[in-house]
Amino acid sequence: MEIAIQYAALAAFLIALVSFFFGNLLRKFLLLSKEREAEAKAALMINGAEKEAGAIKREAVIQAKDTVCEARLQFERELQQKREETANVAKKLLAREEGLERKLEAVGRSEKEISDREKRLVDKERTLDREGKRCEQLIQEHQARLEDLAGLSSAAAKNLLLVSLEEEARAEATKTIRAIEEQAREEADKKSKDILGLALQRYSGEIVSEKTVCVVTLPNDEMKGRIIGREGRNIRAIEAATGMDVIIDDTPEAIILSGFNPIRREIAKLSLERLISDGRIHPARIEEVVEKATKDMELVIKEVGEQAAFDVGIFGLHPELVILLGKLKYRMSYGQNCLAHSQEVAFMCGMMAAELGVSVKQAKRAGLLHDIGKAVDHEVEGSHAIIGADLARKYGESVKIVHAIAAHHEEEKPESIIAVLINAADTLSAARPGARREMYETYIKRVKELERLATSFKGVNKAYAIHAGREVRVIVEPNEISEGESILLARDMARKIESDLTYPGQVKITVIRETRAVEQAR
Repeated sequence: MEIAIQYAALAAFLIALVSFFFGNLLRKFLLLSKEREAEAKAALMINGAEKEAGAIKREAVIQAKDTVCEARLQFERELQQKREETANVAKKLLAREEGLERKLEAVGRSEKEISDREKRLVDKERTLDREGKRCEQLIQEHQARLEDLAGLSSAAAKNLLLVSLEEEARAEATKTIRAIEEQAREEADKKSKDILGLALQRYSGEIVSEKTVCVVTLPNDEMKGRIIGREGRNIRAIEAATGMDVIIDDTPEAIILSGFNPIRREIAKLSLERLISDGRIHPARIEEVVEKATKDMELVIKEVGEQAAFDVGIFGLHPELVILLGKLKYRMSYGQNCLAHSQEVAFMCGMMAAELGVSVKQAKRAGLLHDIGKAVDHEVEGSHAIIGADLARKYGESVKIVHAIAAHHEEEKPESIIAVLINAADTLSAARPGARREMYETYIKRVKELERLATSFKGVNKAYAIHAGREVRVIVEPNEISEGESILLARDMARKIESDLTYPGQVKITVIRETRAVEQAR
């Protein structure tokens, strides 16, 4: 029994040993198979990667070849273009070089000709010097003979000859001046009279008068007390806000506004009318109403300027020029409204320009803007013509318009037909009857200055200013002033008046020379 058990244990041991051995063999076989399988997969992966890398490499090579080919083609095209440009430049340089060679040849020929001429001139100068010396010698000999024959020295004969020549030259100059003036009058009078007459007939402007006061109507006399206010605070507030003098007198139902600034006077009148209509009159309300009236006045000025430009037919003006035009409505010159005067000048310039074949638009534009400087001449130093030209230049007007504005009072010399037309139209507008009004004292002073200047010339006996200072008639002594000298006297007198006096329009100088013989029969 024990032996059987031992055999069974030995058998179990052997079986276990064999199982362990075969298990190890099987495990090694499985590991070996897995290792081979992994190596096969790795080989497949390496093979696929190598194929993919080859494909990428081939594609990159192909792309590189395409890029190289394209770059080569581009380079060849650029190279060909550069070659063509170089060939063109070379052709131009060759042509220029040929032209320079021809010019050099011409310059060489010119230099040779100049050198030859210089030689000939030197020879002629030498010849002339010899002849001149010979002539001087002959002249001296003849002069000595003439002095012996005439019994006069050369200086005395020369003075006598100069006096004679001066008298002859003065007489000839007088005749020439008279002939030229008569010819100029004959040629210009008819045309100028036709043009000016046509312009004056086709336009007739209204007559205005200068004002420094305006009257505000009141509903009743009780309103005067409300305007004055307690202890005069309301009237002081009105004067401080508007800059005007408020005059309250015995005139029934009216007060007077006095001041030299017409725009401020209009603002004051508008403010007072609104205060009277509203009924609330106190310092705070006065300041509020004056400020509102000032803004409304700015709009009115702009509308007036736009309407003036529209009436004349001028468009495209700078907004600031339009505002300055509107301000001219409230500016007076010798009693003439500046805006009406500017429009009148614009219409006259347009008419005369049409007759002469000049640009009507430019003439009207220059005429409308010629006095634009008067809108600010109380704020800026200088003459209104120069101020206006600077304003026109600042706001983009053309050079021709700027020059016409600057030259309309001859502060600059007129260099265009439009400038001359502006000057003529400005004179016509100011000189027509009723256009301007002067104070009596100013008028008398101007007439006396005119007569005093005329009598300051030598040989003048009497001088009379007539036609409101538009003409001066000068009576000269016939023994001191000859007929030819009277013409020169009139010209000198005109130049003196232009340089020394200030006057509107033109002044005509008439010199009268007459000889009277009086005898009595007994």
